[in-house]
Amino acid sequence: MPVIASSFRPPPWLRNAHLQTVWAAIARRGNRGRYARERLELPDGDFLDLDWSRAGHDARLAILSHGLESDSNAGYVRGMAAALNAAGWDALAWTYRGCGPEPNRLLRFYHSGETGDLGRVVAHAANRYEQIALIGFSLGGNLTLKYLGETPPHPAVVAGVAISAPVDLAASARRLDQQRGNRVYLRRFLKTLIAKVEAKALVFPGEIDTAGVQRIRSFQEFDDRYTARLHGFRDATDYWARASARPFLPEVGVPALLLNARDDPFLAPECFPTEEAEANPRFFLEAPAHGGHVGFVDALRSRGPNWLERRGVEFLSSLPVR
Repeated sequence: MPVIASSFRPPPWLRNAHLQTVWAAIARRGNRGRYARERLELPDGDFLDLDWSRAGHDARLAILSHGLESDSNAGYVRGMAAALNAAGWDALAWTYRGCGPEPNRLLRFYHSGETGDLGRVVAHAANRYEQIALIGFSLGGNLTLKYLGETPPHPAVVAGVAISAPVDLAASARRLDQQRGNRVYLRRFLKTLIAKVEAKALVFPGEIDTAGVQRIRSFQEFDDRYTARLHGFRDATDYWARASARPFLPEVGVPALLLNARDDPFLAPECFPTEEAEANPRFFLEAPAHGGHVGFVDALRSRGPNWLERRGVEFLSSLPVR
């Protein structure tokens, strides 16, 4: 029954979920190491930017997938890459279509269930590495688990870690849309998503209707009008159902950890799949009482890896080496 009792214990002054969420974002802003960038051209004419952080061993690689409206430079991504390097892992952080400084070329951009692009990154990396682990944060965590469960992953993939992952997208969207305490996060996400749609409309005139777009106030509205239409879904409900990782968890066939805090302001109860963890010996659920969203801060200041980074490396290090 791989439901794990968590060791995460924040100090009393860091037990507030919003403080964990916000302080983690502030504390991880520092640049930890340099990337070597590579552009991966895609068969459909688009591209992905890959950022490499190498430990120099060329034996094991972890591919890092960021969250909604973020990129490979996010503090939590860079922090995890540094912790992996210190443990002897190379790291590859990739930026989704439309999330980098250069707009992607096609009308579409990215979404929570786009495992095809992750699969292309994995296949590209597997030309060099025999052992690949996947680590995803928030949206990237949902993406990671969906990739592991919807079809057998690439043979080089040996494990996965998903952190603060909204594995039930409909429930998570409703929580962000409806809870008063989440309005600041909702406004921040919608501001950049709307700007992205307006920029697309200038490049593809007549393809996107932006009338009234500035009046959108919920993920339901945005996903109905844009995410679903641009990516081949009927509507938001269809998109959330087909892009959520939870239905695919029973089929996860490599060791995979889902680390979701019980007080995460983004996650509804449906994002804690206890039954799936109890039924699948390779799928592990760890749900500490505290931690916020991609938080898990155990000290106000730390010169080394924080608890989240240590936990990710610890899980991967506990696996048998091929």
